[in-house]
Amino acid sequence: MLSTPRKVLAAGALVALVAGLTSCSSSSEADGADVAGKDAGAMADYKAGDQFKATEALDFSILFSDHPNYPLKEDWLFWEELTERTNVTLEPTVVPMSDYEQKRSLIVGAGNAPMIIPKTYPGQEEAFVSSGAILPVSKYLDLMPNLSEKIENWGLEDNIEGLRQADGEFYVLPGVHEAVWQDYTIAVRTDVMEELGLEDPKDWDEFREVLTAIKTANPDSYPLSDRFQGDSLLNIISMTYGVSAGWGWNAASWNEDDEKFEFTGTTDEYREFVEYVAGLVEDGLIDPESFTQDDESANQKFVSGKSFAISTNAQTLVNDYRQALSDTVPGATVSKIPLPAGPAGNVVAGTSLLENGIMINAEALESENFTAMMQFIDWLWYSEEGMEFAKWGVEGTTFTKDADGKRTLAADVDYVSLNAGAPKHLQKDFGFGGGVFAYGGTTDLLQSTFSEEELAFQDIMKEKDVLPLAPPFPLEEAEREQATLLETPLSDTAKQATLQFILGQRDLSEWDSYVAELEGKGMGTYIDLVNTAYDRYADSK
Repeated sequence: MLSTPRKVLAAGALVALVAGLTSCSSSSEADGADVAGKDAGAMADYKAGDQFKATEALDFSILFSDHPNYPLKEDWLFWEELTERTNVTLEPTVVPMSDYEQKRSLIVGAGNAPMIIPKTYPGQEEAFVSSGAILPVSKYLDLMPNLSEKIENWGLEDNIEGLRQADGEFYVLPGVHEAVWQDYTIAVRTDVMEELGLEDPKDWDEFREVLTAIKTANPDSYPLSDRFQGDSLLNIISMTYGVSAGWGWNAASWNEDDEKFEFTGTTDEYREFVEYVAGLVEDGLIDPESFTQDDESANQKFVSGKSFAISTNAQTLVNDYRQALSDTVPGATVSKIPLPAGPAGNVVAGTSLLENGIMINAEALESENFTAMMQFIDWLWYSEEGMEFAKWGVEGTTFTKDADGKRTLAADVDYVSLNAGAPKHLQKDFGFGGGVFAYGGTTDLLQSTFSEEELAFQDIMKEKDVLPLAPPFPLEEAEREQATLLETPLSDTAKQATLQFILGQRDLSEWDSYVAELEGKGMGTYIDLVNTAYDRYADSK
C-alpha cells in the first residue's frame, strides 16, 4: 500500500491513553464534589451488563432529530417499553432532521438545550466547548461502565484520544463500533453490467471503464447521476487517494513523510483526486447536476432508467431504488459494488469505528439525578441489551431470538425489506431502529439486519486495509477561536474551487492561483496553529 497522509498514534501516546482511561475513577474522585449529592434515582453498584432501572421515576429531556420516513409518534412502543425497563421517561424536543444541525447550534447557543443532545458527530462539539455549554464527559466515564468496557475491549483508545481537547477532556460520547465497516459505495445497474459483459471494478480506473462502456451503449445518457449533492461520492473516492472531501472533509491532513499537517485542499493527493473526478465529468460520465440536484431528482433519474449508477448505502439500495426501478424498468436489477481501490491502496478509513454520539448539557451536572442520567445513557446507547432494544425492539413482539442468538423479525413487521409487504414497520409503527438511538455496537448486532447480499458485500470489504488515524492536535481556547475563524472561509474556498474544477468552470491550470487565494485567506497561519498544537501534544506524551 502506498504511503498516505495519515499516521498511527505513537505507542507511548497509546499507553498513556490507556493509563488515563483506567484511572478514570481517580480522576473522577478529584472531581468528587461535582457529583456529590447528585445520585438521586441512581443504582448502587451499577456495572457493565446490569439492567439499569432508576430507583425512582425520572424524566430526562432530549433533542430529537425527526426523520421524515418515520416521524415521531407518541404511542410508539419504544417510549412505553423504555419507561417500563428503566423507570425513565424521555421528553423530546422535536427538530426536523433537515434542520437538525442548525437548530441544535441555535438551541445550545441560546442556553436552553435539553439535557441529552444526540446525533452529534465527533468534531461538531468543538463549537460549544469554549462557552462551557456542554459537559466534559470524559470526567465521568466511571459512571459509564458499558462504554468504558467497550473502549478497552475493542481497542478504541486511539480513536477516543482524537476527541480530546487541549484541556485533556473530550466533550462528546461517540457511537462505537466493534470493527471498521464501510457501508456507502455506488449502486450500479447489474442487468446492464451483465448485458455489456462488465465485472465489478477493482479500482477507479476500471470504474471509469465501466462508465465508459455504459456511455458507449447509451450515448445520450449520463451513466452516473448522483444524490447527496456528490458528498458521498467525493468522500469515498478521496478516501482511497489518502485525503478527504465531501462528507469526510478535514481541513488539515497529516503528512507522514514530513511529520506535520498540511492543508488538505492543496496536497498533491487532493489535486490528483480532483483531476480524476473532473475527467469523469468532462467525458460525460457523471451528470454535472450531481453536485447541485436534490436527492429526489437523482433518484428519479435512476429508477426511470435515465442513469445507471448512483451513490448508496444498504438501506437506500432497498428502500429507494430496487423496487421502484423494477416497477419502472421491468427486468432491471441493481446492487452495490465493492468500494474500488485508489492510489492509497485497497483501503477504507479507520474513522468508521466512531460515529455520531451524544453531548450533555453542562447544566445537567446541577441535577440531583445526574448520576442516574449518565447510567441511563450508558445502558441505552452502550450496553448489549440497550443497543439490541433500540435496534430490534421487544422480543416476542417485534422479533424472536433462537437458541444461537439469531434474531428474526416478527412475521407482521418489516424493516429494510426483511419482511417486504408486512403490515407493520419497525421504525414507523414501533419507533425502533431509528437514528437517534440505534447505532454502533457489536459486529453481530450491526450485521443482524443485513441481507445475505449485504453480508457478502461486507465479507469483501473486510479484506481491505484500514487507513491509520492522523494524530490529534488539541487546540487551546484562544487557538481554537482563531483557527475556527480561519478554517471556515478556507474550507468554503477549497470546496467551492473543488466544485469549479470538477465541473470545468475553472481550468486546472489555475491550480496555483487557487493555492494563492488560500494563502491570502490565512492558510499558512491556520496550518501553523494546527502544527503548534500537534507539537505541544506530541511533546506531552
